[in-house]
Amino acid sequence: MPRQARLDAPGTLHHVMARGIEGTNIFRSDTDRDDFLDRLAAQCEADALKVYAWALIPNHFHLLVQTGNRPLYASMRKMLTGYVVRFNRRHERQGHLFQNRYKSIVCEQDPYLLELTRYIHLNPLRAGIVRSIRELERYPWSGHSAIMGTTKRKWQDTGEILRYFGKGQGSVRRYAAFVEEGTSRGKREDLVGGGLLRSVGGWSEVVSMRRRGQGFASDERILGSGEFVERVIAETERQEREMLRLRRRVPELSVLLKEVACREGLDEEELKKVRRGRKVSAAIKVFCQMAVKKYGHTGASVARFLGVTTSLVNRYAASSSEDSLELTRHA
Repeated sequence: MPRQARLDAPGTLHHVMARGIEGTNIFRSDTDRDDFLDRLAAQCEADALKVYAWALIPNHFHLLVQTGNRPLYASMRKMLTGYVVRFNRRHERQGHLFQNRYKSIVCEQDPYLLELTRYIHLNPLRAGIVRSIRELERYPWSGHSAIMGTTKRKWQDTGEILRYFGKGQGSVRRYAAFVEEGTSRGKREDLVGGGLLRSVGGWSEVVSMRRRGQGFASDERILGSGEFVERVIAETERQEREMLRLRRRVPELSVLLKEVACREGLDEEELKKVRRGRKVSAAIKVFCQMAVKKYGHTGASVARFLGVTTSLVNRYAASSSEDSLELTRHA
């Protein structure tokens, strides 16, 4: 069965999960955890993500994030690829670390932001990593301790969550009571299940709706009301139509390279050699960003055209510079 496309747009709230392949522990030490969080922090500092909740469990992680100036897939690729390389080097291993690709669920913010924050932050307690809610408040590998103020994480957006609980120190106390109240609610399959069951809040509600003869839009990639599901799907279809429209008039790579070379006052062959000069490197970044991000060429096809590695092309395409943004605006 083919994989479904990612759903994304600036400002979209995502619940992101990934597990180690065959149950492998993806965090073996505090060094691993610090490395992962440093990479997550870098995405926040680049305004690519806002992080509201997170938890690191030995063999998996949960993130509740809102996308910013780049798509979720770009941020996750940058984070996870670099993490796996360093992890394998530290632990003298080879091969894949994560089980398949990460899972992301688009979430409707108003009804689910707090529920998902609580669900994610209670993960270490449910997994038996901490023994009590008080110990969880001091546990450094979950966003709960940052909201409680016992661990400092400048990159985590704690204010957005506390805003729902009023002002002043009382907001932290009310948030803590909200999280503790969730300990009696179990695993909450309605927050991590699929399709219609998740969207309407449980199997009993599905049965009730069917008895009443009611229909309901659902999608396993979306957590939200039927109206929200329909809106997200409609926006995704609009983006896909726009991408198809752009691809019908996508320039050949040779034409695009010639255009970039002309604008930068360089020779085309200079660019294909990818020399280390600052001006040439900047022009190559512009070329990669336009080819991959603007016109939809694959990183692999651009790499073959330039005679470089795909990872270099993807890194250039994901980077930002004033030159590339200016050129893209006028292209």
